[in-house]
Amino acid sequence: MGESDPNSLIRRIAHLDMDAFYASVELLRYPHLRGLPVVIGGSRAGEPRELRHYAGRGVVTTATYPAREFGVHSAMGLMKAAQLCPHAVLLPADFEQYRKYSQMFKGVIEEFSPVIENRGIDEVYIDFSEVEGGQEQGGRQLALRIQRAIRERTGLTCSIGVAPNKLIAKMASEFNKPNGISIVFESELADRIWPLPCRKINGIGPRMADRLEQLGIYTVGDLARRERGWLGEQFGPNQGAWMYEAAWGWDDRPVITHSEPVSMSRETTFERDLHAVRDRAELSTLFTSLCRHVARDLQRPGYVGKTIGIKLRFDNFQRITRDQTIDNYTNDASLIRRTAGLCLKRAPLERRLRLLGVKVAGLRRTDSPIPDASPTMGPMDLFSAQ
Repeated sequence: MGESDPNSLIRRIAHLDMDAFYASVELLRYPHLRGLPVVIGGSRAGEPRELRHYAGRGVVTTATYPAREFGVHSAMGLMKAAQLCPHAVLLPADFEQYRKYSQMFKGVIEEFSPVIENRGIDEVYIDFSEVEGGQEQGGRQLALRIQRAIRERTGLTCSIGVAPNKLIAKMASEFNKPNGISIVFESELADRIWPLPCRKINGIGPRMADRLEQLGIYTVGDLARRERGWLGEQFGPNQGAWMYEAAWGWDDRPVITHSEPVSMSRETTFERDLHAVRDRAELSTLFTSLCRHVARDLQRPGYVGKTIGIKLRFDNFQRITRDQTIDNYTNDASLIRRTAGLCLKRAPLERRLRLLGVKVAGLRRTDSPIPDASPTMGPMDLFSAQ
């Protein structure tokens, strides 16, 4: 179809989502846990252990599908997850390994299509429109080939939705999880998209979904039947117009093959609340580790930044940030640590800390013309008494 006349091409966009990505990577290391409820989370290294024995403040990073059947989900407290599924196996997160497998599966996709939009560690959009096989059966044949290649090369499964645009493709990728392929054509909007709850539209969160239900709007079809102007009165002209167009499946956004990050950050939630003075040594070690990880994250793809900041969450869940812009760009761990420490000096540290984060913003690539790097500065005692 596409080979004879380029003008006859139908727009076909795929959304590929890896299945329970972090958990699936861990199951490659612990294959005997396949089919069991497994929860990834916390920061303590070690061997697998039963979730019922966990005590701390960590959160669930992800869970296998058997664990999700008990109501366990991402961002849930591990203590709550232990109540729902005490017999689940708990594994610590290994983000270095996840990044490695992320690069692997994306490398496989690039062999089939050059037009890929990176949407995070475990998902991408792919433009099938002009790729060999991208028009066959609405893109099913190409999706099958990509899915099979990823499984053979990484041992991981993925789910793929193919549709006229990014909006519907993302919804479709959830239809047949795990290891599924769903093809949606424009003519199927009423039958396959309109019966879905509004929450399935990417961009409509729980609060907005609750507001829609209060207005008697439960499904995407309900939303489509409301007038654009009425939605504008309820949610504002811009938001109302977007909701109306999303309900009708209108989305002209292109697949963007490259976008520069504006910042990079690392953060950790502690197993127990830590005090800036009494737990100074432990905090200083964690702080140094975060700064080194951020520096490596910058150095690996070749970025430097000028604005360095910290993020703190206290035991009462209050959240504050502090940042400082330096004279020259850097990705040096010592300088990041020192500058972040100066930010820390400006923060109130009377309360115990629940979370600590480090961020570098104002990024540019190191191959861009930049001033000479600032000299490396030595470490300092970042958590000294205030």
